[in-house]
Amino acid sequence: MATDIRAYLSLADVSAQKARLVLDVVRGKPAVDASTTLKFLNKKAARLVYKLLNSAIANAEENFGVSRDDLVIHQIFADEGPTRKWRRFGARGRFKPLLRRSAHITVVLRERE
Repeated sequence: MATDIRAYLSLADVSAQKARLVLDVVRGKPAVDASTTLKFLNKKAARLVYKLLNSAIANAEENFGVSRDDLVIHQIFADEGPTRKWRRFGARGRFKPLLRRSAHITVVLRERE
């Protein structure tokens, strides 16, 4: 049984829906290729996922002694975090809600078999 190397990012300052667009690009790829792809992707979530993925790779090398070339993204997903609710005041005494969404992102790496 292969060991899972996990890394979490809680309360990422991007909505889960937007993060999933980036995660779909790298799902199932080798970790080094995914890292290179994320580095040049022009999305806010890509920068957050890039740092998280590199952290997971570093954990694998340091704690498990696995080479970064043997790592594959086994699972990667974004769950919804808490939503901060703000008010923007509008015409005629109304107010319009502003929802600042957040996400929890998880990366699970496995050694290539």
